[in-house]
Amino acid sequence: MRPDLRDASMLLARGRDLDDLVAEAGRIRDEGLARAGRPGVITWSRKVFVPVTTLCRDRCHYCVFVDTPGKLERKGIAPYLSEEQVLATARQGAALGCKEALLTLGDRPEDRWDVARTWLDEHGFASTLDYVGHLARRITEETGLLAHLNPGVMTAAELERLRPTAPSMGMMLETTSRRLFTEPGEAHFGSPDKDPALRLQVLEDAGRLRIPFTTGLLVGIGETVEERFDTILALRGLADRHGHVQEVIVQNFRAKPATAMQGSDDAEADAFIAAVATARIVLGPDARIQAPPNLSDPGELARLVAAGIDDWGGVSPLTADHVNPERPWPQVDQLTEATRAAGFELRERLTAHPHYVRDRDEWIDPVLHDAVLALADSEGLARGLDAPVRSSRSHSTTEGPHPAVLTEGRAAGERAEHRAHLLTRAERDPADLSDHEYVELLTVTGRDLDRLAGLADELRRSVVGSTVSLVRNRNLGSDRVTDPEFVAAVATDAVALGATELCIQGTAPQDTPPDVYEQMVRAARAAAPDLHLHAFRPADVVDGARRTGRTVAEQYAALQAAGVDTVPGTGVKVFDEAYRAERFPEDLPVDLWESSIRAAHALGLRSTSVLFYGHGESPAQIVRHLRKLAQIQADTGGFNELVPMAFPGGEHTDDQHRAVHAVARLVLHGRINHVQAAWTRLGAEGTVLVLRSGADDLGGTLHDGRVLPEAGVEFGHEMTVPAAEAIAKTLGRQLRLRTTTYGVAS
Repeated sequence: MRPDLRDASMLLARGRDLDDLVAEAGRIRDEGLARAGRPGVITWSRKVFVPVTTLCRDRCHYCVFVDTPGKLERKGIAPYLSEEQVLATARQGAALGCKEALLTLGDRPEDRWDVARTWLDEHGFASTLDYVGHLARRITEETGLLAHLNPGVMTAAELERLRPTAPSMGMMLETTSRRLFTEPGEAHFGSPDKDPALRLQVLEDAGRLRIPFTTGLLVGIGETVEERFDTILALRGLADRHGHVQEVIVQNFRAKPATAMQGSDDAEADAFIAAVATARIVLGPDARIQAPPNLSDPGELARLVAAGIDDWGGVSPLTADHVNPERPWPQVDQLTEATRAAGFELRERLTAHPHYVRDRDEWIDPVLHDAVLALADSEGLARGLDAPVRSSRSHSTTEGPHPAVLTEGRAAGERAEHRAHLLTRAERDPADLSDHEYVELLTVTGRDLDRLAGLADELRRSVVGSTVSLVRNRNLGSDRVTDPEFVAAVATDAVALGATELCIQGTAPQDTPPDVYEQMVRAARAAAPDLHLHAFRPADVVDGARRTGRTVAEQYAALQAAGVDTVPGTGVKVFDEAYRAERFPEDLPVDLWESSIRAAHALGLRSTSVLFYGHGESPAQIVRHLRKLAQIQADTGGFNELVPMAFPGGEHTDDQHRAVHAVARLVLHGRINHVQAAWTRLGAEGTVLVLRSGADDLGGTLHDGRVLPEAGVEFGHEMTVPAAEAIAKTLGRQLRLRTTTYGVAS
C-alpha cells in the first residue's frame, strides 16, 4: 500500500529519519528493476540538445535559457535555429553514437515577440510547434536520431499532430502550487504557461493520447514541503490513470546569475535527497525516477542512487545543457564509473523507455516503428551500435578545390560566390570540408571572416552554452624552483588563494636529483591533498625518463603514482618535423611528442593540446596540425581543450587571431569541446575577439601568490575573477568557475 498525503511529514523527514527513508526507497527501486528484468541497471540516453529558439512568452524568475529579441540581436543570433543548423547538430551527434535529439524551446514565442512571428511567416510555418514537428521529421528521416519534444504547454490537438514525429515528449510539471503562480515575486508569477492547472491538463491529454511522457518536479523554488508532496501525488495519479508517465525527473533548483532568483539558496542537499526518496516510495517500484547528474556534485551521485533513482536522463557528448549551461554534463566514462562505484551497471536506452518500445503498437505511432527498431535491442534498450559511417567527404588533401585553382583571372563575383558556398557547407557540417578548403577559410577577410567567426561562435554556443569558463590556479616553474620545501609552500599558498589547480612545468636543472619531478609532486600532494596537480610537459617527462632510465610510459606512471592528476600538452609548435628541426631544434621531435602524449592518455592522464601560430608557419601547416590533434583525440579521448597560442614576438593581426580560433573550433568540433583564449598573449581586446570567434574558455587566473610569486611561468599576469566576470558580461554570458577537467568547481 502506497502512502497518502497524511504521511507527508514522515516521508519528507530529514536528519535521523532520512537514512531509513533512503533505504526503503532503494529497496523499492531494486524490486522494480528486478520486475523489469534488468536488476542492478541504471539507464541513460545519449543525446544532442537542440535549442530551437530561446525566445519565450513566459518570465520565469530562475531561467537563463530564455533571451529577448534585443539580446539575440546583440549576439547576432536569429530568432530560431535554421533547419541546416539543426540537421548539422543531429548529423554530428549521430556520428558520435547519439540516438536522441532533444528539441527544447520557449513557450509560444510568436504570441509575445513580433520577430518570432515574422520569422515563422518568412519560412512558411504557421506556428513554432509546426516548425518543431517539421524539424523532428527531418531529423529522423535524414539522420536516424529519434526526436524527444519538449516545447512546453500544448493543446490536445497539438499533441495529436506531433505524435507521429517523436516517440516521446516531455514537460516538467514543476509544482502544483498555485501560490507560486499567482503571488507577485514568486517563481512563476507572470508566466502564463506555468499555471499548474494548465500543465496538469497537458499531462492528462498526453495520457489519453497514449504518448510516452517525461515530467517531474523542481525542488527548492519556494514551495513548501506539503506543496512538494502534493506535486508527487499528482504525478502518481496521472501515472495510475494513463500509464504514460515514462519517467519522473526530480530536479534540484540551482540559482543562476542575472535572474530574479539569483540570490536564492540552492535546494538544500538533504531536502533534495528526501524528495528523491519520497518520489520513489510514492510512485512505486515500476516508476522510472531520474535525477540530472550535472546538477549535483560528483560526490553526491552515490546518494542519489541510494535514494532510489534508476535513470540519469540524457547526457550529450556534443552539446551543452542549454538550460543549465553553468553545469556541464559529466563525461560518459565518469558517469559509468560513478554508477559502478554505487553498485550498478550503466546501460544506454532510447528516448522512449524500454516498456514503451516493447509495447510500441500501443504507445508509438506506426510511422516511427522502423526508426525505433533500428536503434533498439530485444529488451527495448539501445542497441550497441558503433557510430554510423559519416556521409561527409574524406579529409584527404587531394580533395576539394585547391586555392590555386582560384586563378587570378576568376572574377571577384565568382570568388565571392565560391566563399559563400564554402561557408554554407561549413555551417551545414564542418566535417564536410577538405584540408584545402580549411586552408582557404584561414585566409578570408571582411564579411567572410565575420561569417566564419559567427559560425564558429554558434558551434561554441551549441557545445558549451552561454558561458565563459575559468579555473583558479597558480603556476610553478620547475626550471626555477625544485626544492620540495618551497614546492610545498607554494601549494599551500595556492589553496589559501582559493586555487583548485597548481600547474607545474619546466625542465629541471641538470644538477637536481634523478627523481626530482616525483619529489616535487609528493611535496605538493602532502601539503595540499585536495589540490589538482597539472604537471609536466612531454619534454619534462622525457627528461625525467632519461634521468631515471625509465621509458616515457614508466615515467608518466611514476608521476601519476606520486600524485599527478593531469599533464600539460605544450611543447610542440606544429606537426611538421622538417620545419621543427629547422626552426625549433630545441623542441622534442614531433613523433616523440606524440608518442609521449599518447602514453599519458593511455594511463588515464588527460592533457591540454596546443597550437602555436604566427611564427612563419603556413595555413596548410595549421590545418594539418589540427587534423593530427583530432586524430589523436579520436584514438585516445585524452585532450581536455585546445589552446591556440600567438607566438611571442610574432606579427599578429586581429584577423589572424579570429580565423585561427574559428577554424580550430570547426575542425575539432565533436572531438575537442573547449577552445581557450590565451589572454596573456591576446590582451583584453584580442581575448574578447576570439571569445566571439569560437573560443569559450579563459584558462587560469594565474595567481602570483604570496610565496615565491616570481616562480610562475606567467609571473606578473593575473586574471582576477571579477575581471573574468566583466569579460563574460561584455559578451552576454555567464562566468563558470571550472575544474581542470571542465567539471564544476566546488
